[in-house]
Amino acid sequence: MLDRARAELAADGCCILPGFVRAELLEKLRAEGELLAPHGYYTVERVNAYNIPLDAELPADHPARIVMERGNAFVARDLIPATALIEVLYSHEQFRRFVADCFGLAELHEYTDPLAGLVLNVVSPGMSHPWHFDTNEFTVSMLTQEPESGGVFEYCPAIRSPQAENLADVRRVLTGSGDDLIRRITLRPGDLQLFQGRFSLHRVSPVAGTRQRHTAIFAYSEQPGVIGAVERTRQLFGRVLPAHLAATGNSVRGDQLLD
Repeated sequence: MLDRARAELAADGCCILPGFVRAELLEKLRAEGELLAPHGYYTVERVNAYNIPLDAELPADHPARIVMERGNAFVARDLIPATALIEVLYSHEQFRRFVADCFGLAELHEYTDPLAGLVLNVVSPGMSHPWHFDTNEFTVSMLTQEPESGGVFEYCPAIRSPQAENLADVRRVLTGSGDDLIRRITLRPGDLQLFQGRFSLHRVSPVAGTRQRHTAIFAYSEQPGVIGAVERTRQLFGRVLPAHLAATGNSVRGDQLLD
């Protein structure tokens, strides 16, 4: 399984391990997410793919000038019970060791951030999580409730690198002329997804029907002590805590990409 995960991640930055959660636990996984979803921070924001200010001084044809609406919500970690299946997984040493091995890393650490690290991402009918890059190199996630229709995970593998933004291809995707760069994955509840979202533009397409799309996001870091930036934390959760204010100015970046 490790060999397969590493090969697929090397090939296009994404690996799906289907049925990671046993079938008899899928309803418990779904029900726990349904109870958590109302506690998410719901807001519709105008954003760009880089999650930088919309008035940033950039050339007129820069893809960050393309504005989209982000309508997904996040349930913060401090609202997730210690007994929830996604919390048990996220904090389990063997699970973290397994994830590190899949990515070929010596070790991984939970986020110190009291709100981030483990979150439940909620996309309601009529909403989407538009095209974006992640701030961390890799993400581990698990669909816990699928929508009636829509909500497809779409991504452009390695569309940029630590050395190059590749703005022309990013702009093609954002303007609807880059379908040849897009791959689409059908996810099922309980599937574990390993994804290198720092360099792969990705989105969740608009959700349709009456049922929300729920996804647990497990974020780890190679360095201990990771705490989110104040502005980004407020954007995602609608609040910040003293830990975020105390960490201001101490963030560590692994590259010089736009976000």
